[in-house]
Amino acid sequence: MSVVVPAHARELAARLSVLFCSDCELAERLNDAQRLLLGASDRWYSGVHPDAPWVIRSAFCQYQFICEERRRLAVDVGELSARLTAALCATGWSEEAAREANVHELAVAGPR
Repeated sequence: MSVVVPAHARELAARLSVLFCSDCELAERLNDAQRLLLGASDRWYSGVHPDAPWVIRSAFCQYQFICEERRRLAVDVGELSARLTAALCATGWSEEAAREANVHELAVAGPR
């Protein structure tokens, strides 16, 4: 692997790093929405909560919304990943090394 990390690649890696953090947050929100949905569903079937259908609908809508946010984020990650791979390959990195590079480390790598 080349030790050259061009400024453009560092910037792309930094943007990807932020997107990966955003994905972690979305995954947590998705898990929360799923727990809410399952809990409301359980309460409805057990007859404990008369308003459960509204809670289920709300939780389901929240879950769908977060899934769509995550889908859009995945598109952005894919596009930035391709650009980062191309930028690294242009400076002598192999495609395999560029794809396996740690974006968090690249983002803070100084010029060499």
